[in-house]
Amino acid sequence: MSQQSNSCAIAVIGIDIGKNSFHVVGHDQRGAIVLRQKWSRGQVEARLANQPPCLIGMEACVGAHHLSRKLQLLGHNARLMPAKYARPYSKGRKNDFRDAEAIADAVQRPTMKFVATKTADQLDLQALHRVRERLVSQRTGIINQIRAFLLERGVAVRQGLRFLRAELPGILATQTDVLSPRMLRILEDLSADWRHLDARIEGLSGEIETLAYQDQHCERLSPGLV
Repeated sequence: MSQQSNSCAIAVIGIDIGKNSFHVVGHDQRGAIVLRQKWSRGQVEARLANQPPCLIGMEACVGAHHLSRKLQLLGHNARLMPAKYARPYSKGRKNDFRDAEAIADAVQRPTMKFVATKTADQLDLQALHRVRERLVSQRTGIINQIRAFLLERGVAVRQGLRFLRAELPGILATQTDVLSPRMLRILEDLSADWRHLDARIEGLSGEIETLAYQDQHCERLSPGLV
């Protein structure tokens, strides 16, 4: 059925979230499909604003937490599920409407495990962690590259970030034939990149700690800082 026959008849909705289009399947109280449509991103909130409150299921993917908060404000019982728990309810070959139907089935299961809808601050904290994690990875790559360049020229430094951090300035300041002027310049540039990343990581760590302290609900999302 491509059109909704009676908006009041919808009890459960499954939404398959895409980048620009959303596939929506609605069930009535008996489990019959009474809505099967493709909506643009801009249509979702407007159409569901006129829909009497119902149970709405979505996979916990990018953008789902924002939409879940919007739908909850409209009075709907919006629930998020890990994709791996909704997938087994899919029937037949995979397509977007079948995915939406599987989500509508899964959200009704009493044993389903749901994901709590994150607040804006919790999403901010998650973003800060992801950016910091990327910067830490970049810093590790620079440190490994510095070590490799030094070892290629017979300069060995004890393992551990703190030892290289302490000894590198002295190595760069010592004028020897071991490191060519070009290699010294390369290592100095890498050292500057390292210092820049240290400052970025330190700033993000402080912001993460402040945000987590302000919102106790965010603290459980905060892994230990490297």
